[in-house]
Amino acid sequence: MVSAVAVGHLGGPRLTLGFDRWERLDLERHLAVHGRLPTPDLDEVVAMAERAGLRGRGGAGFPFARKLAAVAARVAHPAADADALLPGETRGSRRPGADAVVVVNGAEGEPGSAKDKVLLCRAPHLVLDGAQIAASALGTRRIVVAVEDDAAARSVRAAIGERRMPARVVRLTERFISGESGAVVRAVNGEVPVPPGVKVRAAEAGVDGAPTLLSNTETFAQLAVLASLGPDLYASAGTADEPGTTLLTVGGARVVEVPYGTPLRTVLDACEVPPGDPVLVGGYHGEWLDAGGAARAVLSRAGMRAVGASVGAGIVLPLPAGTCPLGEAARVAAYLAAQSAGQCGPCRLGLPDVVRVMNGLCEGTAGVDELRRAAGIGRGRGACSHPDGTARFVLSAAEVFADDVELHRAGGCGRPTFGVLPLPVPDGSEGRVAIDWSRCDGHGLCAYLLPELIQLDRYGFPVVLGTDIPRWMERDARRAVAMCPALALRVTTGPR
Repeated sequence: MVSAVAVGHLGGPRLTLGFDRWERLDLERHLAVHGRLPTPDLDEVVAMAERAGLRGRGGAGFPFARKLAAVAARVAHPAADADALLPGETRGSRRPGADAVVVVNGAEGEPGSAKDKVLLCRAPHLVLDGAQIAASALGTRRIVVAVEDDAAARSVRAAIGERRMPARVVRLTERFISGESGAVVRAVNGEVPVPPGVKVRAAEAGVDGAPTLLSNTETFAQLAVLASLGPDLYASAGTADEPGTTLLTVGGARVVEVPYGTPLRTVLDACEVPPGDPVLVGGYHGEWLDAGGAARAVLSRAGMRAVGASVGAGIVLPLPAGTCPLGEAARVAAYLAAQSAGQCGPCRLGLPDVVRVMNGLCEGTAGVDELRRAAGIGRGRGACSHPDGTARFVLSAAEVFADDVELHRAGGCGRPTFGVLPLPVPDGSEGRVAIDWSRCDGHGLCAYLLPELIQLDRYGFPVVLGTDIPRWMERDARRAVAMCPALALRVTTGPR
């Protein structure tokens, strides 16, 4: 819950201005804190964003000015040559001259992130200011705010009502991949909310086939702050290359606004993270840093790149001493495998193989070379970046926790897995495959029907991958249960 998230800042607050006085800034409080909505034209917005180096805060870090200009160009010149048509598109299917759409991507499906929910719940008008500035610059009134959280949806709807603005709220399914741009567009269009198999730029054909400016919640809030302060004052915080501040979610339960250029260790000290703890930066598609890397890291693109990491979506997850790091990484890998859309080979077969090898590392029966092979099979071949991000996470874990890998090969590290890395709380409906060993005769049909979840050992008996059944596999799992000759296959639910 957002009310349980502590919010603070290092340096002067901008996005979090007023949070020390009010739990939520309604329109009156917002105007008192941030002033009235500025109305720069398109050229002014593009120039400001370029001068401030404003980039998306959702993880990819794409330059906002380029994205805005691409949408504007599509609106100004809707006609396209046949060679420029998108896959599956015809001249008749395109909507020439269609108004642009501005989409606030409030999907925060990653369990370790809370910054966008905090903004939507506590400063919704700042986010809507940014969306309105972009919409006015593009000459459109079509604004969509896509959210996953009930509290965020209520807060945004209330803010829209206060402003009497023609915007709508769309609820998204709470899944790890919900925030992928293609999945958001499909959800807004009323389609299955998974990444499309073919990459389609939202700026060219997004919501209802119209040019769409899609950025995450913090990006629009930053745009509002930039337009209010102006480029010079905005650049008074941060670095010359990366002006401004950014929001970090630390430990899943604390949101901190910090200027770019702040040492990561300064943030960790403020959050009372012991110096010796390894840290995951960038979330579950990010990279691990050991204590030395965390001490050298600086919160900027160049500063994080110097230690082999990235700021990403601003997620920082310390791993306290006492829990098994390989066990924690294996838990997350199993979660990521179950969260895939299952529409391409790297997700359907590659991610389960990664989970099997991660479990093998924990049991001391697999090595890092096996993990590299499993993680490398689908890299760059997925329908979205989910397989690549998962591979990055597990390979980074194997590198940073190399000593633990050796300990497990020698018999174990002696530490239990406490489950400190945040994952969704099970509601009891999650299904898992189980074997009734009093009935199983080793026919092997289950491994043929469910290769993603079941493999055969050297004696021909099934070995079950201990992960939740992905939604896209539920039908296949029921079919496999029905076809088991010995009636030994089960799908179980409830407590694990």
